Amino acid sequence: MDEPARPRRMAPVPSEIPAGPTAEELMVRVAKGDERAFELLYDQFAGPIYGLVRRIVRDAAQSEEVAQEVLVELWRTATRYAPAKGSALNWAMTLAHRRAVDRVRSARASTEREQKATFEAARGRPFDEVAESVAARLERSQVRRCLSFLTELQRESVLLAYYQGYTYREVAEVLSTPQGTIKTRLRDGLIRLRDCLGVTA
Repeated sequence: MDEPARPRRMAPVPSEIPAGPTAEELMVRVAKGDERAFELLYDQFAGPIYGLVRRIVRDAAQSEEVAQEVLVELWRTATRYAPAKGSALNWAMTLAHRRAVDRVRSARASTEREQKATFEAARGRPFDEVAESVAARLERSQVRRCLSFLTELQRESVLLAYYQGYTYREVAEVLSTPQGTIKTRLRDGLIRLRDCLGVTA
């Protein structure tokens, strides 16, 4: 009895789906002000950046805030990225590490200032923070002015996330809106804030 013929192996069909742009290519486009490229880069980098920041900062709400600051910094400083010096992700993670460490140091310094103020007050001498207070008021005033240029939905999302410490999920629940939409609102709102504040790369 003859053996049944073995089925011939089909040659692999090359994929016709083109590969998406690399992170390095996206950075070049972001440096030219391409907002769509920034959206794609945001989706690629948001998770790794948040993970690194969370390991350093610990607090979930502060980690989300710092991660968003890093992503805004990527948008603002994309022109400084040099592909010859390493991958875009490594560059972004370096920014994230620096920003997270700065946040931890800032929190520690703030605690030390409060302790010093308490100590000085106990000794009957006021602790002079006038310059710092004036600078903070000016910054808040400028941010408030720029917030007025956002759409109502963008403004609600930004205020909940950055001024009340809500997470994406909590903002979505408060506004009865899908998390993906909240993420887009925050991203677009941050871009508009950056432009309003006149920050240049």
